[in-house]
Amino acid sequence: MSTIDAARRARPDGETLAWLGLVVTTEFLLVVGYILLFDVLVRDWTLFVVPFVWINVAGWAVYQTTPKPSSATRRRLAGALAGGYFLLLSYFGGVIAVQTSAHSHVSAFTIDLVGLPPGWSPSLIYTGELLHLVVLPYKVIGYVALAYLVYKTALDASSAIFGGVVGIFSCVSCSFPLIAGLVTGIGGGSLAAATAQSSYLLSTVVFVVTVGLLYWQPPIRALVGRAA
Repeated sequence: MSTIDAARRARPDGETLAWLGLVVTTEFLLVVGYILLFDVLVRDWTLFVVPFVWINVAGWAVYQTTPKPSSATRRRLAGALAGGYFLLLSYFGGVIAVQTSAHSHVSAFTIDLVGLPPGWSPSLIYTGELLHLVVLPYKVIGYVALAYLVYKTALDASSAIFGGVVGIFSCVSCSFPLIAGLVTGIGGGSLAAATAQSSYLLSTVVFVVTVGLLYWQPPIRALVGRAA
């Protein structure tokens, strides 16, 4: 696929723009309704915007992506790669955690329908003896979209490493505890706190860049090849 073809495929048509307008309007009404219904004092609009950026970018990328016809064997291999990639993102992104404590845990299952802002809810939290799940809609949708793009890339090319490796860094919030610990030790708690406040925004930027790299990977590789 040429760069021109990719640009044409990414350019939204009238129907797509109409649906996008409807989606954004609906999301805006959900946020306004949540704020009014629960009398929320908004101190940081990032928490309201971030989930819908993930959801909208993910939906657009999946809608615009069509895997090429391939053999059943190749589809199974690509599916296995995409599934493993999703689990990897889920693990490093905090969706899935393995309990390593020797203490016994009482299993608990919680569904929160409206306790969090739209996009964060409805959330699902499960704590078991061996497994801990924190299912937030925007994050799961984003990881599914990345896995789908990896699946498509694996069918188009010999490997999906180019986008897959970058995709791991879409979960800045998951690796933040290690970064925060290092920053705190060097610069003090205030610097770590400042970094924490922007972690969701940083993870969103990297997620969008990752989707772009996976979506435009063939033309990017073609440009690199011509430049070399």
